[in-house]
Amino acid sequence: MWNTNRITDLLGIEYPIWQGPFGGGLSTVELTSRVSNKGGLGGFGAYTLSPQEIYEVDQKIRSQTAQPYNLNLWVSDTDFVSAEDNEKSYKETVEAFRPYFDQLQIDVPALPPSFESRFLNQLQTVLDIKPKVFSFMFGLLDPTVVEECHKRGILLAGNATTLDEAIALENIGVDIIVASGFESGGHRPSFLDKAEYSTTGTFVLVQLIKDRIKIPVIAAGGIANGTGIAAALTLGAEGVQIGTAFLACEESGALPVHREALFSESSKNTRLSRAYTGRLGRGITNEILKDLSEKQISHLPFPLQTTFMSSLRKAALEQGKNEMVFFWGGQIAPVLKHKSAPVLMDSLITEASKILPG
Repeated sequence: MWNTNRITDLLGIEYPIWQGPFGGGLSTVELTSRVSNKGGLGGFGAYTLSPQEIYEVDQKIRSQTAQPYNLNLWVSDTDFVSAEDNEKSYKETVEAFRPYFDQLQIDVPALPPSFESRFLNQLQTVLDIKPKVFSFMFGLLDPTVVEECHKRGILLAGNATTLDEAIALENIGVDIIVASGFESGGHRPSFLDKAEYSTTGTFVLVQLIKDRIKIPVIAAGGIANGTGIAAALTLGAEGVQIGTAFLACEESGALPVHREALFSESSKNTRLSRAYTGRLGRGITNEILKDLSEKQISHLPFPLQTTFMSSLRKAALEQGKNEMVFFWGGQIAPVLKHKSAPVLMDSLITEASKILPG
């Protein structure tokens, strides 16, 4: 059976289909639980949450499903270097983005306050609540943390954008590699080299990693239907992680206008940029990205750039100028068909079952 392998055996799930764990309020308890209840692995991105909020989310998910789910955090959740560097970057960023604030007739915000990492406090909550799967991005866990997770029965999934990152993750003892191809929507979770230099496509990346490591590989990026699942498994992946297709579902935390954009003609054009958060990510190309595409974009370090841009985003949405709003989305968006997570899951399973050997 195509849906029985090391991933399903390890996790105790029926289908090796993972829902991408979205950060920034895009994950919801409803989406996570519905995917898990359908036999896949729901995912919840928690890097913006406090330890108490993570605990509360976990309780809500467990109240809606008895099935496993994936909790995701960022090992590196700030690019802060120094106050002096921030002040220099702020002046350059203001000059680059002032025309867009002027266009919306709003003031340019002041330099956001420095951000202190939450990861270590969040990590203790993960150890306490013991999710079935703890996935992490933007770095490596300390070997002592890996040991503590395994003592508690927590399976670890690390995100890799290159073969070297996958090898590094296997060397610290993770259980599963999520091979994140550059087709993916959202942030590029690179950590050994600049994200701009770590842009291998999903299906090449899966083959490179599968050739060198022994632990299971999950293919992520450019997959939204049963055909994509079949292709990934044929190339050696033992599961898939699907982001954009689930983000477009009504159960996600995406704004209605964001979900509509993923089904629109504009979804045909996506672009990688640091303009909106300070870290490289893929979203639907808009007016600002077109304007800045030929320029060296100045930006504040993550997540200060997100804070800096928040008032512009808010004003653009209020004024109906959606062409100035950045909406996350992957290259696969034009093939999306389903707006309900359970319906999408049924379609993925049915389509894959028609192609792959039973």
